[in-house]
This record gives sequence, C-alpha cells and structure tokens, in this order.
Amino acid sequence: MRYTTFGRRTGLRVSQYALGTGNFGTGWGAGAERAEAKAIFDRFVEAGGNFIDTADVYQFGQAEQLVGEFIRTRRDDLVLATKFAVGASPSKSLSRTGNGRKNLRVSVEGSLKRLNTDYIDLLWVHYPDALTPIEEILRGLDDLVGQGKILHAAFSNFPAWRVARAVTLAEAADWAPLAGIQIEYSLVERTADRELLPMAEALGLGVNLWSPLGGGLLTGKYRQSKQGRLTDLKTLVHTESTDQKSAVVDAVLAVASEVDRSPAQVATAWVNERSRTLATSAVPIVGPRNLAQLDDYLAALDLELTADQLARLNDVSAIALGIPHESNASALNGLQGGHAAHLDSPIVPVA
Repeated sequence: MRYTTFGRRTGLRVSQYALGTGNFGTGWGAGAERAEAKAIFDRFVEAGGNFIDTADVYQFGQAEQLVGEFIRTRRDDLVLATKFAVGASPSKSLSRTGNGRKNLRVSVEGSLKRLNTDYIDLLWVHYPDALTPIEEILRGLDDLVGQGKILHAAFSNFPAWRVARAVTLAEAADWAPLAGIQIEYSLVERTADRELLPMAEALGLGVNLWSPLGGGLLTGKYRQSKQGRLTDLKTLVHTESTDQKSAVVDAVLAVASEVDRSPAQVATAWVNERSRTLATSAVPIVGPRNLAQLDDYLAALDLELTADQLARLNDVSAIALGIPHESNASALNGLQGGHAAHLDSPIVPVA
C-alpha cells in the first residue's frame, strides 16, 4: 500500500485505497454481520490501509457504530471520513435531512457519538439538497473546523460548477477550504472526465472514486447470476443497458483471461492506473462485503496492465466529451499560434 496527501490543499496523509463501509451492518437488509465486518477492517489495516470512509446513512447508523468500535484502539493512526445530509434514521424528517446548518450540527454530533470519537478527519456533504445556499454550507463547515470537531470538509456528488464556486467563496471569505470531491468512477461510468476530474486537477482537490466495479457489473457475475447488489439493494448498480457497457464487460473479461486474474482485479487495476495519471491525488473507495472481495481489491494493487490492454480498455469505455470540449479541441492549434504540438505548459491544463 502506498500513500499520498489528499489533494494539493491538505497535508492529510491517506492510503492508496479508502475502505468503504456501506456494507458494515445489516440495517438495509443486506450487508456484513459484525464478525465479517471486523475481519474486513482488520485485513485492510494489516495491508497498510489507513483511510476509512463511512456515512451516517450507511445501514441506518450501524456502519458508523461498528467503525467506532473497530477504530477505538488506533483512532489517531487512521483517517476517518464520514458524511451527512441523508440522515441516520430510516424515517425522514424536514429538520433531520439536507445541508442546512441545523442538520449539519445535529448530524455531526450524532456521528461523533456513534463513531466514539471527538473529531472527524474529513466530513463530506453527501449530496446537494437543491435548497441550501452554498454560503450557509461553507460557513457551517468553517465553524466545525474552528471548533475542532472536523479537520477538513469536502463535497460528494456535487456538480463541478457548484464545487468551483464553493472553492472560490471559501478562499474569498477565508473560510476553511474544501479539501476534495467524491464521485462515482469506473470503466462503465466515466462522465466525470468531462468536468469533475479536470476541475479537481486544476484546483488541487483530492478525489475519492466510488464504485470502481460499477456496482458489480464489471466482475461479470451478472452474466451468470443476479445475486449481489442488483438483487439485494437494487440501487447504485449498472446493468448491460447499452451496447457500450456490454462491450466494456467483454473487454474486461478478455483482459482478465490474458493476465490470469479476476475481472474485478482488472477493472480495479484500470482505476488505479487512471488515478496515477491525474494531476492530483485520487483514491478509489473499495467497499467489500466479505474478505474474498477485499482480497481481490488488494491483489489489484500489484497488477500492471500492458499499454495495449490499457488502450483497449480506455477506447471501449471512452465517452463523448461534448460541447464545449470537442469544439475547443479543434480550435486549440489556432489559439496557440499554430504551434500547439510544440508548446509546453508548466501548469495543469484547464479545459
């Protein structure tokens, strides 16, 4: 396991993977019982992992409770991230959901109790609620940083324009800076290539990449069985709903056969390689339900795909960038005096 700082805006030292704990507990009707969750946690830490990702909503609070129990004897050695917005209770209310300051305060206090800690290393705003002004969110996060209850704050699943505006407002007001973004990313979900990843590179934001296996689709298991997230949770999962997704699965299975590794390892190795090519730190979140799945993720750390294999996976999974990116690309040479091929930039390019 290697380590990096989480983006260029923090000194937070995190492992090459983050351990996603959405499967810790059975509050959703599916997941890992305590003994299995503890075994997964221990194996991850033994492998050198120090970045733990959870949320108040995961298993309706059970995940945070289990994480709080597991980290008790090594709290300060671990980087603990959790999220707020959706709420820990299965019954929702107006005041206990969303991004407003009231729910922010109540949610963080609840997470601190469940996690059995007095501080959170990284607090994610889980989703935008389409109501709360960015200024209110940022000021509330800044207050928590000032109180020492959280050390860093970040946005999960926010559009690029809202993140960029938040970064600018925080800088202008001298509030606690945003540390990073968390987004879905895999061979079957690459739309972050359009705006989110270029933005993170340009602004130096750390990136967490969730669902590197496309909800299990890239393992190929749904071609033999429907068992898994598709049947248990029926959410956050991809199916072979397009010809391109089927072609991507075909390509992953073919490469897996060539290297004598599992399809899960190939799909994860591609995300690992993509992470290394970004001009900021990107950390995949692995969310195993059992030790066998975790071992697959760990085995992918030393899997190096050939240039040809990477090119095939890149090509089959590529998305159209759309406007304005495609029209800008055709105009680039003229904008650089006809010398685009010979003009080097000392900074991260901004699309």
